[in-house]
Amino acid sequence: MQDIVDRPHPSTIRPRDAATLILVRRDTGAPRVLMGKRHEAHKFMPGKFVFPGGRVDAGDCRITAPHPLPTDVSSKLISAMKGKPSSARATGIALAAVRETFEEVGLIIGQPGRAPRTRNPAWQQFYATGHVPDLRGLRMLARAITPPGRPRRFDTRFFMADATTLANMDAPIAPETDELLTPHWVSIDDALQLDLPWITGQILGRLKSALENADPFGMQRSVIYQYKRGKNWKYETL
Repeated sequence: MQDIVDRPHPSTIRPRDAATLILVRRDTGAPRVLMGKRHEAHKFMPGKFVFPGGRVDAGDCRITAPHPLPTDVSSKLISAMKGKPSSARATGIALAAVRETFEEVGLIIGQPGRAPRTRNPAWQQFYATGHVPDLRGLRMLARAITPPGRPRRFDTRFFMADATTLANMDAPIAPETDELLTPHWVSIDDALQLDLPWITGQILGRLKSALENADPFGMQRSVIYQYKRGKNWKYETL
């Protein structure tokens, strides 16, 4: 898991692609999101409450998505993409969100299906559940780049998905990592009272606004893309 807040560093580092997934549960009362606490022993954001997510691995861009992203979501991911924009890279970013969610909280965003061949250990574990990834329910909520001068920089895409897209919402698989401790569903208002990275609070505010729409998980809507130039944050609409 990564976020865009960290301690200053003298060198400028090129941001790496990363993905975060905000799962929203709307089956009882106010919408709830899935969050977990970073282990206190971690060097990066110890003790902070975050969503599942992490950097994109090279193998993510080589995985086939039998249930691909909607075209409008893929277009948002490609828009203003650094380096060499491509639909394969957009798919890889979304797949990273699916993989990290499975690794960190044991939840499967997928459909039953025949696993393709892969040498990637993380994806082998995902396929061992008897599922293949399903990207059709993902919507892009926001994008943010870690400011220059930090020891770790990420170009993070924040996705959201309704929890009904999960294959095992009430029966998560025990994760093999302690990346996120005691993940649980929490209302947005309660989440805002937790010890959060700054950007996570920003994203929760945007999520709250998005969920006020009649069909928040319908067609892809405009996305706020933020990055820092000099001393000021810049905000663009994708």
